[in-house]
Amino acid sequence: MISQQLNDTITRTDPGTDAGAVLRRYWQPAALSDELATNRPVVPVTLLGEKLVLFRDNDGNLGLIDRFCAHRGADLCLGRLEDNGLRCPFHGWHFDRTGQCVEQPGEPEGSRMHESIRNTSYPVVEKNGIIFAYMGPGDPPPFPNFDCFRAPDTHVFAFKGLWECNWLQAMEVGIDPAHASFLHRFLKDEDPADSYGKQFRDKAADTNIPMTKLLRDYTNPEITVEETEYGLRLIALRHLDEAQSHIRITNQIFPQAISIPMSREMIITQWHVPIDDEHCYWYSMFTSFTDPVDKELMRAQRLKEHRLPDYAPLKNKRNNYGFDPEEQKTETYTGMGMDINVHDQWAVESPGPIFDRTREHLGKTDVAIIKYRRMLRAAIAAVKDGNEDALPMRGEVDPAVIYGPISNDTIGDRQDWRAVSAKSDAERRAGCNDWDATV
Repeated sequence: MISQQLNDTITRTDPGTDAGAVLRRYWQPAALSDELATNRPVVPVTLLGEKLVLFRDNDGNLGLIDRFCAHRGADLCLGRLEDNGLRCPFHGWHFDRTGQCVEQPGEPEGSRMHESIRNTSYPVVEKNGIIFAYMGPGDPPPFPNFDCFRAPDTHVFAFKGLWECNWLQAMEVGIDPAHASFLHRFLKDEDPADSYGKQFRDKAADTNIPMTKLLRDYTNPEITVEETEYGLRLIALRHLDEAQSHIRITNQIFPQAISIPMSREMIITQWHVPIDDEHCYWYSMFTSFTDPVDKELMRAQRLKEHRLPDYAPLKNKRNNYGFDPEEQKTETYTGMGMDINVHDQWAVESPGPIFDRTREHLGKTDVAIIKYRRMLRAAIAAVKDGNEDALPMRGEVDPAVIYGPISNDTIGDRQDWRAVSAKSDAERRAGCNDWDATV
């Protein structure tokens, strides 16, 4: 259990908040590239409690500026996209992608008032289907050399989904290795040959054992958490017998991303991004080490579960997440269908928009959650003290030399699991012929 004051400190991210100040020191996913793939590439963005508008100008450059006109507050999301910027229909004031007002056609001829008017704007960068924004002070940090950024666009598929809860409880489900044996338990195993694009449906490592069976049969992993330059490395060992263990390596990428294996072919890098304190988006990059990603299939799979344009899940608290008591008896542990995102969604939304952690009781399997909160609190203190160099991936650490991070499933000698896991990952990377996956 923690105090209400501490709970507020680590969850709230609006301007002026402690956790918000930390998150603003890192690149944040702001939108999918797909959202701008229209005849009018303008979309509203609410990020860390700030209402913004994202647009692509006539030259193809991106701008992310305050959503409301600096004149009398009209909504620029409905502005005219013209002359390499957004023009407010109210009085014709025109803003470029830096937020600078460049024209006030209703003002007296020769007026230079516009030169002193600038909407808030933030740097944006497009990476493999996701548009990232930097909302902090000073120059943006460089991107690390993670697999999802190094791989070519052909080998990465990006998607997002809306969850009606605080970003922290959303992220923490991804650093909880024990829950997969219960929340994502399937009482019947599907054919792994039909697993493409689906999580926890492939074979375990290089065996013919369905991952669903392994998680179901071995429910008590031995969990170790190690601090790294990028955040935390999580090792979950499920001991199959006296000689063999299933080894699952996942990662927490500070401040609010995870990297996990999806299959032998793919890994998932996922950010949990605050819209406001009670809503967040998860953004996922699915990165393939082998063939180009079948983006149309993966998009179609996910659009069966989500609506556009807000990417809200069709199963939600208003329809009880599709709960079916008969299914719960015979097919899935939750009775909420086959999409594990729905399982996670229920787990993080059902405690309420911001979980009251004064009522929480963490156990030994929550070691990663405990370590992460300590890391977040240390980062908050460092920012307050003006010591940003102490933050992960900042200071003397060069993000360009941070590769991976290694996310892998394998099975081997339980006493020599580190060497087994390293060899398995090296073999996968050596077989990557379409891009340089070496670490």
